[in-house]
Amino acid sequence: MRRSEDRILTTHVGSIARPAAMLEMASQRLGPPKDPEGYARLLRQSVAAVVSRQAAAGIDIVNDGEYGKSSWANYVLERVSGFELRPGGKSPRDWLGRDKDRFKEVVDLEFKDNPGTLMQHVCTSALRYRPGDVQRDVDNLKAALAGVNVAEGFLTVVAPGSAVFNGLNEFYGSEREYIFALAEALREEYLAISKAGLVVQVDDAVLANMYDHLVQQSPQAYRKWAELRVEALNHALRDIPEDRVRYHVCFGSWHLPHMSDAPLEDIVDLILRVRAGAYSVEAANPRHEHEWRVWQKVKLPPGKILIPGVITHHITTVEHPQVVADRIVRFANIVGRENVIAGSDCGFAQADHIQRVHPSVMWAKFESLAQGARLATEELWGRKA
Repeated sequence: MRRSEDRILTTHVGSIARPAAMLEMASQRLGPPKDPEGYARLLRQSVAAVVSRQAAAGIDIVNDGEYGKSSWANYVLERVSGFELRPGGKSPRDWLGRDKDRFKEVVDLEFKDNPGTLMQHVCTSALRYRPGDVQRDVDNLKAALAGVNVAEGFLTVVAPGSAVFNGLNEFYGSEREYIFALAEALREEYLAISKAGLVVQVDDAVLANMYDHLVQQSPQAYRKWAELRVEALNHALRDIPEDRVRYHVCFGSWHLPHMSDAPLEDIVDLILRVRAGAYSVEAANPRHEHEWRVWQKVKLPPGKILIPGVITHHITTVEHPQVVADRIVRFANIVGRENVIAGSDCGFAQADHIQRVHPSVMWAKFESLAQGARLATEELWGRKA
């Protein structure tokens, strides 16, 4: 994994707003595309275009925009067999903790689900991974990287604790057995990306999102839930070099007050237990920007990298490059400049038809990220990037 050895490198969390042609094709299909060759061609072209645009915006460590996935987490349902879809289950609002009651009217605007249409995935047989899609994603990104000048490429994957988070187990004998079986299936995806020479980014938003929901039962209930899933993730990451893994935790991409978010200081030890070389955390939105102070108390382990969000998907305002630079310098002064890569809080399009800000704003934020990194480099190294 590249480090900020002579300048501050830039990256982002992964999901990028899809182009109109991909959105149109996604809206026309349920299940496999009607024109597989046409879809494959469009996907390959779209990945090449988004990699090129990231490079043009000044992003150093780039990905495929998650264009090969229908969503950040439940894409695994297209790659892992053993689940059956049934009516029922819970709405995403059920994982919002006390915010769903404090701000019911706001939550109703964000989540317009109808309880009568909710569906739940039920594990009814042994979980098996199908590798075709991840190999396609690897091939598309590597082909796109060949045409640009960037530092590195990464692909996102979902953590066992966040995959099928609304699922129900009816096959395995215990929750532990089920979570470890899911981890073992996902391990095939992690290995395929690592063996291809790409960085593996593990997304685990549910680790933080479940905090307030479970802490209402007891702090011990949350710790028991979370520790099992961190253990399963480390099991899935075994034998993959830590410096080829990034671990991302966020507090939910939805535009809500976020008063029920987990305090970083309460979960940072869980984050640092993960076998990863870099940790990506939210640090730019108004609810969490103050948490840079956590790193004054909690020492980043030797050799590790921190990827703080210095731009955010939460607001439409484009961060000024000097604001970005100030945030970067603050972290660099705490953990060391070579241990910081400037990133984003979360993705900008967690599923096909989600856009947290308009694409034009998203790209302006990426450009400001790169400009801020150059300003921070000038301050930290005493020379221009």
